[in-house]
Amino acid sequence: MRKFLTALFFILLSTTVDAEVKLPPIFGDNMVLQQKSDAALWGSARPGTTVVISPSWSASKIKVKTDAEGKWFTRVVTPASGGPYELTFDDGESLTLTNVMIGEVWICSGQSNMEMPMRGFMNQPVKGAAEYIATAVPSVPIRYCKLKKVSSLEPQPECEAKWCEHTSESLPECSAVAYFFAQMINRSQGVPVGLIVAAWGGSTIEAWMEKSIIEKEFAGELDLSAYKAGVLPEKYSYRLPGTLYNGMLNSIIPYTAKGFLWYHGEQNKERDEQYTRLQPAFVKMLRQKWGNDKMPFYFTQIAPYGYRDPLVGGRFMYAQSKTLKTIPYSGMATVCDLGDQYCIHPADKKEVGYRLAYFALTNDYGVKGLEPQGPLYKNVIFSDGKAVVEFEVDRLGLSPINRELDGFEIAGRDKIFHPAKARIGKDGRTVVVESPEVSKPLAVRYGIGPYFSASLFNNSGIPASPFTTE
Repeated sequence: MRKFLTALFFILLSTTVDAEVKLPPIFGDNMVLQQKSDAALWGSARPGTTVVISPSWSASKIKVKTDAEGKWFTRVVTPASGGPYELTFDDGESLTLTNVMIGEVWICSGQSNMEMPMRGFMNQPVKGAAEYIATAVPSVPIRYCKLKKVSSLEPQPECEAKWCEHTSESLPECSAVAYFFAQMINRSQGVPVGLIVAAWGGSTIEAWMEKSIIEKEFAGELDLSAYKAGVLPEKYSYRLPGTLYNGMLNSIIPYTAKGFLWYHGEQNKERDEQYTRLQPAFVKMLRQKWGNDKMPFYFTQIAPYGYRDPLVGGRFMYAQSKTLKTIPYSGMATVCDLGDQYCIHPADKKEVGYRLAYFALTNDYGVKGLEPQGPLYKNVIFSDGKAVVEFEVDRLGLSPINRELDGFEIAGRDKIFHPAKARIGKDGRTVVVESPEVSKPLAVRYGIGPYFSASLFNNSGIPASPFTTE
């Protein structure tokens, strides 16, 4: 009889465990769901059972049946921003998520300058971070979720993650750029902000892309040999095509979000032409996966740094700016006034996050009066020994007037560039460039040579992007 009761106990225990709804780590206490949306929810339970979902912000319940593998997927209507709320899942055994906020969710990805936490890297601080960490309190509704670094040759359904509140204990680990973006959105709109951070220093853009996209659009250009061998290399797996899409991004698709933030480029810097094709393909993939072809995509142009090849950084920055023409609903935060010649991780992450936020506020939240896009090269006319460079710039034009601008060079038929004198033209939208060394200029460039700091801005203090007419 004792054996029978013992066996029955374990059967009941097993049934109870199996009956519990299981959620992927991206769903948890303290999370933020996108406001005024049909927010995606998914998980698992016993095959053929019904899961009842009860959001505390609504009297309505959602019922969804699991498939033969025990998986389920549904969507829940979310109200305008607010909280905290609870979200209960029940298939006979209940699971309740607490302290859930409704607000604005942004997915933040890229390499080390996006990954760089508020505490900084070793010997590389984030400017002013101590103040924000010391004063971080849970009443400020900024939450973040940082995905564990995982590379894989196969798509992973889950990735280790945990939602954290705005506290002095958790904030040091939050992406600094993402945090300052969220801070500006919260201050401007008064809504909770949720950040999902999936970043890995030194990663390539192709590592974040689905393998099928690489095979279809970049066949022969990128190395897919690891897939044929079926073995992930011990070193630098985060640079191989598809490995971070498989290990990290796949696990959060299609968590409902407002848009994407992207800070990337250094690892692809020597392949500038290819990047003009990779980044649009990457964004197209993201929008397809999230089912929204107008989902905002705001990215940060890399900052000046003392690269061995003095031309590589500027040329890559110009390549990044070109993708604005091929990626609709995008914006590029120019930061060539914030670089550090001796450190590839500039300390001023607050200004970077704010500049990304200016795009979101202008394009997605209806804020008027901001001019988030820095001046972009448009055209050049060579005449009378001068180059007259026209810029795409807002109605208030270029700045600063009545002074010489650094970073401009011109070249003639011999293709040798010489430092040039440059000033903003009388129309306020052009820059006149000339040099006594070049009587008949045929090419002009800005910010392409050795390390420089921006000298040309719009009226909002956003710097112009480097360019070359070579």
